[in-house]
Amino acid sequence: MPELIPLYSIKVVCCNCEHEFSTSRVRPSLKKAIRRDADFCSYYKDENPDYYVVRVCPKCGFASTENSADKLVEWQRKSFDAQVGRRWVTRDFGDKRSWEVALETYKLALICAQSIKDKERIIASLLHHIAWLYRYQGDTVQEQRFLRYSLDEYVKVFENDSSGGNDARLMYLIGELNRRVGEFTVAVRWFSRVINDQRITDAAMIRASREQWAILREQMRGEEIDPDGLPSAT
Repeated sequence: MPELIPLYSIKVVCCNCEHEFSTSRVRPSLKKAIRRDADFCSYYKDENPDYYVVRVCPKCGFASTENSADKLVEWQRKSFDAQVGRRWVTRDFGDKRSWEVALETYKLALICAQSIKDKERIIASLLHHIAWLYRYQGDTVQEQRFLRYSLDEYVKVFENDSSGGNDARLMYLIGELNRRVGEFTVAVRWFSRVINDQRITDAAMIRASREQWAILREQMRGEEIDPDGLPSAT
C-alpha cells in the first residue's frame, strides 16, 4: 500500500476580507498522540496537528482558528487593519509547516485576536499553544513566559466566562499551570476546588487533580519545600 500523505487541504473563507484560501490539516487517522503532558500538550510521531491549527489569509494577513468568529464587525476590521493589516506583505502559509512557521502563525493569530478583542478563552489557548511550541524545543525560559501569560488569561476566563464557576477542566488546568510555574500554594487551592466541590462530577478531572497534587508534593520535597504546611487536596 502507498504511504498515506499526512496533510490535506481545506478551503477557508477569511472572516475579515472574505477571500477564499486553502490551508493544510493533518488527516484525522494520523492525529493519535504518542504521549500527552498533564496540561494537555500532545506529542506526535509524525506531523504535529497543532502546527496547522491557525489559518492565515494570504491576502489580508488575518490569522484565526476554527473557534474564531465567522465574520468581523466593522470596528474589528478597522482595528485589525490599523494594527496588522496595513503592514501585511502577501504570504501563503497553506503548505507544510516547520516549527518556526508554526510559531509565526500562532504569534500572528495572537496579535489578530488581541486587535479585535476576541474571547479571552481563545487568547488564553493561543498563548498556551505558543508555550507548548517552546516546550517542544526545550526553551524553558520562553515556555515559562507564555505559560504565565496563558495562566493569567485562563483565570480571566474563569472569572468572567466560566459556566457557573464549576468548569472542572478549566479549574484543573489553572491548577496545573500554577504548578508548572512554581506557584505551588495556588496550585493546591485549584486542585482542591476540583476535588471538593460537590457540584463537579467530572471524574477524569477529579482523578487528574488528585494525581497532580501527589506529583506536586514530591516536586516540593525535591526542591526542599515542606509540603505538609499546605492544605490537603483530598
